[in-house]
Amino acid sequence: MANESGTQAIDRAAQLLVDVVEAPQPPSIGELSARAGLPKSTTSRLVGALERQGLVQRLGARGRLRPGPVLLRYASRDASQALVELAQPSLQRLADARGETINLAVQGATGVEHLAQEDTAHLVGVTDWVGRRVPFELAANGKCFIAFNGGEADDADLIRSRGYATSIDELEVGLSALAAPVLDADGAAVAALSISGPTSRLTAARIEELTPLLQEEATSLSRRLRGAA
Repeated sequence: MANESGTQAIDRAAQLLVDVVEAPQPPSIGELSARAGLPKSTTSRLVGALERQGLVQRLGARGRLRPGPVLLRYASRDASQALVELAQPSLQRLADARGETINLAVQGATGVEHLAQEDTAHLVGVTDWVGRRVPFELAANGKCFIAFNGGEADDADLIRSRGYATSIDELEVGLSALAAPVLDADGAAVAALSISGPTSRLTAARIEELTPLLQEEATSLSRRLRGAA
């Protein structure tokens, strides 16, 4: 009987977790209780166990529930891996065609986060950016996030109108980059592709030459993310 009771509790807790994850709006304990056909006290006890393990979390004073930090970390890691896999052909084509360092980045809480990189064919300019976080306002990809995600910057309108951003000797003297946003269906930047290298190689003329292919690959990746191609 003890084993049956324990199994039943696990089944009930698992179903409550599924209900929280699949709910279109964060549910309350009362709503979960009614949906599961359980006493409110039982539902509250089971949700408390899920909360202690980080599987659900309460929102504000009213205590509505949403997936907890454990699930959110897993979803973020899974989404990042899927994005890197989708972006790999674009990263490789850009690296093969242009011979500079190519990066895929996303918007983090406090700065640009680099997820993947294809290295330059040159000896000068090899820097591993994966795992590094840099300020939005100093990086070309960071400027894309500011401009396309509602941030404020002096050149935001220009970046939106031309579809790419540059950073010349801003993050570090001697380092330049250009970046194009990867957009979702609403026009927000969910990622950015960038090309970086020494300022001596990434001259204004070189940036003008590199921009069309970079934008083409960013547009292609945007379509792949939306399932259009």
